[in-house]
Amino acid sequence: MTMKNKEIVEEIKKIVEKEMEGTDPSHDFLHVMRVYNLCLKIAKYEQNVDLEVLKLAALLHDVARSKEDFDETGKIRHEMEGAKMAEEILTKFNFSKEKIKKIKECIISHRFRGNDEPKTIEAKILFDADKLDVIGATGIARTFISVGMYKQKIHRDIDINEYVKENLEGGRKNGRIINLRKHSPNLEFETKFKYIPEKLYTKIGKELGLERIEYMKKFFERLKKEINGEPNFKVRHSYF
Repeated sequence: MTMKNKEIVEEIKKIVEKEMEGTDPSHDFLHVMRVYNLCLKIAKYEQNVDLEVLKLAALLHDVARSKEDFDETGKIRHEMEGAKMAEEILTKFNFSKEKIKKIKECIISHRFRGNDEPKTIEAKILFDADKLDVIGATGIARTFISVGMYKQKIHRDIDINEYVKENLEGGRKNGRIINLRKHSPNLEFETKFKYIPEKLYTKIGKELGLERIEYMKKFFERLKKEINGEPNFKVRHSYF
């Protein structure tokens, strides 16, 4: 990437940060930068990666997130709207139509609960990096942000199949959440998080995913025990 393009990347960072003002902390500009950095790390383990496409796609993948978050109709899909916005932004910086097309393909296919599968190596890396950010310790922190935002319960004890039928679009585990207030961190783990490692495309992504999901699994197992008043250690005292 030339010095000129490095300067363009910095300008695009500023544009994205401004567009994402007001988004919740789980999908803010810091999330974008975590994904951006993860993309670069994963790319080191892959071949024939167009780093320019990858960097720009990573920076722009959630540029329309605030539009979806503040859309009361529920019709805006940030990956589709983001691809349109990315095209407008990149055109102003005189990127070629072919380059813009590749970046848009990455953005459109980055969503877990989406219908477009990533096909290029850049799209696969972006998908993996974006999903890795929602699991592990970071994923736990992000999930509990939603508890406060949408007034969710920190844990819901409900049959998963019943919940999926009730609150996930199309009655599918990968369907879009209909009512966020009915959701909870453990339900997000059961319907989305634990399936992430098997959905990742890169070898290093899968390895990182398995390690992170194991950490989350133990956390939610312990959370349920504590909620039910069960001790998490060998009891030594008679009052238990």
